[in-house]
Amino acid sequence: MSDKDFIYLDYAASAPAREESLAAERAYEQSPIAGANPNSLHSLGREAARQLDGARRDLARLVGGRFRPSDVIFTSGGTESNNLALIGLAEGARGRDRKRRRIVVSAIEHDSVLDLTGVLHDLGFDVTPVSPDRDGRVSASALEHALGPDVALVSIMSANNETGVVQPVAELARASHKAGAVFHTDAVQAFGRIPLDVADADAVSIAAHKIGGPVGIGALLVRGRVPLRPLSYGGGQEAGRRAGTQDVRGALAFAAAAKASCADLAQTRALVAGRANRLYQRICAPGTGIVPTTSAVVDEGRLPGMVSVMAQGVDSESLVLGLDDAGFEVSAGSACSSASLDASHVLTAMGIPRTLALGSLRISFDERVSQESLDAFADALLDLVAKRTGRAK
Repeated sequence: MSDKDFIYLDYAASAPAREESLAAERAYEQSPIAGANPNSLHSLGREAARQLDGARRDLARLVGGRFRPSDVIFTSGGTESNNLALIGLAEGARGRDRKRRRIVVSAIEHDSVLDLTGVLHDLGFDVTPVSPDRDGRVSASALEHALGPDVALVSIMSANNETGVVQPVAELARASHKAGAVFHTDAVQAFGRIPLDVADADAVSIAAHKIGGPVGIGALLVRGRVPLRPLSYGGGQEAGRRAGTQDVRGALAFAAAAKASCADLAQTRALVAGRANRLYQRICAPGTGIVPTTSAVVDEGRLPGMVSVMAQGVDSESLVLGLDDAGFEVSAGSACSSASLDASHVLTAMGIPRTLALGSLRISFDERVSQESLDAFADALLDLVAKRTGRAK
């Protein structure tokens, strides 16, 4: 790695660590409970359990929606949370009603949901995808057409990880419940960036590293009344729902990052949305050859700090690498699928032509990225696209 300065604009993949989160880790390491098992009966074990439960309370409060601390199941991150939700909740629902053998998801879900289709099929479930509209929004009416008395579970994300489009979670949850189905939402991208509307959701996935917490810790919140079949066994931790000694240090750092991200959220959200809108106006101006992936309005229908665009006549890989050479770190849609040279499944589901979708770019940031950095990025992107397409700047 060179001494070159980089401007990091890939917060949707993983956000830089917040000082509050690092401070929580340091405090843990310097405390008597460092390394103590929170399931042990001795004094240090009980204190570790007390602090773990404190982190549980903080996360339940910040997620909102009347979730209780006992609803919080700590996991290794968003992927495990989604896996546990899809398989565990579907199995739990079928355990109550054997005719419920179908799962409904949106066609724009994260791979940690969509890649479970084969696994769920092997378990005896059919998976029905629901397409979004051209702006990437899944409507309640579209969902209702896919529902029926055989549906065990509906899983639709709170905000898309590529376009940032916010979904009408409350409406979708209510439609699911009318059909007798359990409703889960992947809020990994939305948590800490916008207030969550999850009072009607049965389960919510969140992850620490998206908001400046450590990699390797997440949570699935599941209401106590909802049956959940565990995926791991041996030890009885997390009320028997997820076996394995809990990562107290990670949980404390997660809670600290969540508190920092959610503090003054209205003010921070407005600030970040303003910067995103200015960036959109510059890079998507007429004649640039760059267009937004959706017309959803930033901070109303879209996450405040996610800019999703497509460059006509330029492929994503060359854009990402060219920007990297210029000192700017962005991604082509989801970082989890960055090795793929095909068009994004999200943009394809939205009906965007493949030739245009192949030039997609995702720029994501929070309040820690300055306006000056974003202006410098805009200059670099416009220059790069102009050179690659032969357009005059």
